[in-house]
Amino acid sequence: MARRRFYAPPDSIDGSIATLSADETHHLMHVLRMTPGDPAFVFDGCGNEYKCSFRSFKDTYAQLEIEGVALNDIVESPVDLTLAQALAKGEKFDFIIQKATELGVSRIVPLLTRYGDVRVDDEKTSRRVERWRRISLEALKQCGRRKLVEITAPSTISAFIAGASSSPTQKADSLPSDSNGTLLVFSERGGVALAEALPKAPKSSALVAFIGPEGGWSDEELELLKKFGCKSVTLGPRVLRTETAAIVAVTLIQHSMGGLSRVIR
Repeated sequence: MARRRFYAPPDSIDGSIATLSADETHHLMHVLRMTPGDPAFVFDGCGNEYKCSFRSFKDTYAQLEIEGVALNDIVESPVDLTLAQALAKGEKFDFIIQKATELGVSRIVPLLTRYGDVRVDDEKTSRRVERWRRISLEALKQCGRRKLVEITAPSTISAFIAGASSSPTQKADSLPSDSNGTLLVFSERGGVALAEALPKAPKSSALVAFIGPEGGWSDEELELLKKFGCKSVTLGPRVLRTETAAIVAVTLIQHSMGGLSRVIR
């Protein structure tokens, strides 16, 4: 039987009791239909996971009793990988969020690009980000990861590079300071093979993969990325859809850097 896994942030764990959120409680009650005494697992989004049993309800919230620490097997990728992904319409971006999470990315930065066919306003931005985070959390629960994927508000390339968000209320991640030139822009206009672009650096070094929109990168965007030190990488002679390019790029990076090679015994 598959593990019944729930997310409970550190501030909802008090001693040996983990209290689930309303959404997680709903899942426990109405989807899994668990009864007191049933086994479960709780992860805190920071890398820890615990063996638990369903204890009871308190003020309509489910409480799980922690019985011990889950096996300390390594489930996270050794690669600190940021996917800087041009926004795509509807379910395409949802798909990218889900699969990139399964494949082990550390963070996802949605990009507003010149030829992207998606525009967001301030009222919808926070709702979209919350939706993406829920999709990522469900993927985490399914695939066995224990650390939350950081998903920022949408940002322009220049704002991302500068470390400031286009939204005044939310700050996007800046480019990793220890990236050592491992900034990769995947382009349909050519470039070097990934094996040539990846540095001979520790696998724990940070990497950023820029994936463009369906309409492709503009000349100005490519020039800006090049100016900042991004290496242009090709994914072959065929033009890939943005969601395909994202999954292929992340998979190849993880494979090359050891994120897909650990054998489970």
